[in-house]
Amino acid sequence: MAIREGSRPGGRSARVQESVHQAVRDLLAEHSSPNFTVPMIAARAGVTASTIYRRWGDLSQLLADVAVERLRPDGEPLDTGHVETDLRAWAEQFFEEMTSAPGRAMVRDVMACAAQGGWQSQCSSYTQTQIQIILDRATQRGERAPDLELIMDRFVAPVMYRILFQSKPLTLEGARTLIDSCLLERKAT
Repeated sequence: MAIREGSRPGGRSARVQESVHQAVRDLLAEHSSPNFTVPMIAARAGVTASTIYRRWGDLSQLLADVAVERLRPDGEPLDTGHVETDLRAWAEQFFEEMTSAPGRAMVRDVMACAAQGGWQSQCSSYTQTQIQIILDRATQRGERAPDLELIMDRFVAPVMYRILFQSKPLTLEGARTLIDSCLLERKAT
């Protein structure tokens, strides 16, 4: 999906972060719910619990950090050569990733400490960057494209709302209808 932005910390800091993140990912894979503790993570990562508390503050902040890292796209969205098919392919992938069991869990982890860390802003930024890449391509090709905010409001927001607040998730067909409604309102180039 998107290009990873910003540089990661180097040296020991990067090794500690990767070790702790890997320990969390391993424990999440082994347990049906995050019923583990900071000392368990520290032991698995080969660091002290105080290192984790100093860097992340508490377990919820650490889980949010791991979730945000996992939500960060790996590359640019698919370039099919046309804005309609680009947006539909991106929307379907976004929908499938966010509504999967791991995706819903990551969204919940991020939202669990949203007020403390601003994690939700990073996730929104990742999504907006992906969409903007598609819209910029459309502009370069001379195509009319919907507005970024329209896509956020009419596609991303309903998908995320259903994940967070409704027991019955949106269907793939419903997600396709949402992105198609965005495509109906294209701005002139």
